Amino acid sequence: MSDLKFSKEHEWVKMDGDVATIGVTEYAQEQLGDVVFVELPGVGNTVSQGDESGVIESVKAASDVYAPLDGEVVEVNGKLEDEPGLVNSDPQGDGWFMKLKLSDKSQLDGLMDEAAYKDFVDSVS
Repeated sequence: MSDLKFSKEHEWVKMDGDVATIGVTEYAQEQLGDVVFVELPGVGNTVSQGDESGVIESVKAASDVYAPLDGEVVEVNGKLEDEPGLVNSDPQGDGWFMKLKLSDKSQLDGLMDEAAYKDFVDSVS
């Protein structure tokens, strides 16, 4: 089992201290198809759980990226501006979106572990 947590909006979260790295899941990128553009939030922005915090555009559609947790954006993945395809090739690695300094770590308890997320995906697909 991995140490990732997952949201119902198909974002993953990986914790490192009080900083969460966030991206979209393998399932989400498969549904989107080839990603051609990514809009990231600004560093220093504060986001709240459930807020739109970015946009992914693919050959099929545009989709919002939602903040799975409250926090301040401390870093974004600038590589995605030139290489949006990283979201397809490595969604849970080099294709990460942003890093948040969390304001409420207890929100992690509301996210799913890998097994629960797999069950969730199976129920919606």
